[in-house]
Amino acid sequence: MDVVELKAHGSGLQLLPAAGGAVARYWRAHPPTRDWLRPASVEALSRGDRDETAAFPLVPYSNRIRDGRFVFRGRAVALPLNRPPERHSIHGHGWQAAWRALETSADAALLEYRHAADAWPWTYRGTQRFTLTPAGLRVELTLANESNAPMPAGLGWHPYFPRTPRTTITTAVRAMWSTDGEMMPTALAAEPPVAALAHGVTAEAVALDNCFTGWSGRVVIEWPELSARLTMTAELPLDFLVVYTPPGRSYFCVEPVSHMTDAFNQAAAGRADAGLRVLEPDEILRAAITLTPEG
Repeated sequence: MDVVELKAHGSGLQLLPAAGGAVARYWRAHPPTRDWLRPASVEALSRGDRDETAAFPLVPYSNRIRDGRFVFRGRAVALPLNRPPERHSIHGHGWQAAWRALETSADAALLEYRHAADAWPWTYRGTQRFTLTPAGLRVELTLANESNAPMPAGLGWHPYFPRTPRTTITTAVRAMWSTDGEMMPTALAAEPPVAALAHGVTAEAVALDNCFTGWSGRVVIEWPELSARLTMTAELPLDFLVVYTPPGRSYFCVEPVSHMTDAFNQAAAGRADAGLRVLEPDEILRAAITLTPEG
């Protein structure tokens, strides 16, 4: 598998255009070497397993669409269920598609994915621009509607972070979507994790797979054992946050996204706060995430 590797400002970044435009590794190059995202294993790379990479893009929507079905402006859409045996469509198309590198240099790369209308009846173009800066890593995402009709849309980024027993997540959010057994939203409220996150919660102490609303756009991740921390910031429209802390795993996820889980159906049911965007023909949705590591 072709790997695009950037090295600049004492950091390194490996990208996998053909494997969903995923990040394979992001690390500090000078001693001691430190991985800021969970690195993809050799086995995962050989399988092209996106779930085992360091990060991947979420286009043209984030998280799950119930049963892979929704209705938009009178048009019924039925999407393939793309992660069996799960019965919902998840994470969009980009993470399972081949991207191509349009530009590369020592410190930057631009990846592109073009989607022709199929079960998703709109043509669109997605891009990711990665830039290594003296302060860290910047990821810029775009989603352009290239069809001749309005398109429902969303964006997000799905990073996996390494986890230690004392890893702490601190961020400000307003409310949390409770979920059913299939991780689909059921109720929005200021649940206990909302206050806990504001003061810092240890990833080992909670079992979350939830979408939070009213996100401040800033999260701090600390690894006390390593005397290391990382600040992730995101610009609008990424004002929702998914936090995933699976018990017994060596990683966790903190995902900046532009809408809630199942936003297309939630919006169709009348929720004005679902975060759904509608792109007119030739309109572009833009988002950016910055990782600033220390230690």
